[in-house]
Amino acid sequence: MLKAIETLERSPYADKVGWQILFNPDEEIGSPGSAALIQDAAKTAHLGMIYEPSFPDGNLAGARKGSGNFSVKATGKAAHAGREHHLGRNAIRAMCDFVSQLDDLNGQREGVTINPGFIEGGGAVNIVPDLCVFRFNIRLERPEDEAWCLEHIQRLLADINSRDGIELELFGGFGRKPKVLTPTNTRLFELAQECGSNLGMKIEWLPTGGCCDGNNLAAAGVPNIDTLGVQGGKIHSSDEYMKVRSLTERAKLSGLMLLKLASSEDISWLTDAKNSCAGEH
Repeated sequence: MLKAIETLERSPYADKVGWQILFNPDEEIGSPGSAALIQDAAKTAHLGMIYEPSFPDGNLAGARKGSGNFSVKATGKAAHAGREHHLGRNAIRAMCDFVSQLDDLNGQREGVTINPGFIEGGGAVNIVPDLCVFRFNIRLERPEDEAWCLEHIQRLLADINSRDGIELELFGGFGRKPKVLTPTNTRLFELAQECGSNLGMKIEWLPTGGCCDGNNLAAAGVPNIDTLGVQGGKIHSSDEYMKVRSLTERAKLSGLMLLKLASSEDISWLTDAKNSCAGEH
């Protein structure tokens, strides 16, 4: 990214493109603190270039799923497991029923996946547990999928909350909207593809279930490419790796993209898209 900007600033076209850099440390947890900064930066941006790593073969991420993180707290009633078991209300059992029914929603709507990720509750085994906490993640392809998910979750909650002495509370929400490929976004990918071809790189773009700040920018109406970073693989594992030569290759790709944008006589496809989105968001 920095080398690409240096290339632009040393060129005759330096005054044709303005730029700003936003570094944020919380992308992996959904950008809860920096989302407002991204939204503010989007107000003056016509496009975004984000330095997530590319796919292992060098291809780019195209459409991205949206994401939501949720927590559920189950409250029951403690009682002696032997002497007065019948007086207790088991929060773990209630939560297990909820988790099972929630997981059964998988496969009922195309593109929607629900992942139960964490559960904790109880203590001493001679006490009916009165507390259980559960966390889960949802991925979805279309903005309208959010309403479908919330409707079914509320139905499950209402069913279990009708039980005597049991209360389930839902927390969290959808933090990232799906990144749907617009005509403008596709044209930006085509620019990257053209630049890659000039540099001897074959570039395609593929849909992915992962999320990143490209989702945030797209929701703010800014077309963007979010996998302009280094080439590598096995991310989020102890075997994660980077191809060192790709540092140079990817810097050249971004640099050439900036130069082509700066030297172009017609970028109305970007400015018109920005003006159109400004009226929608």
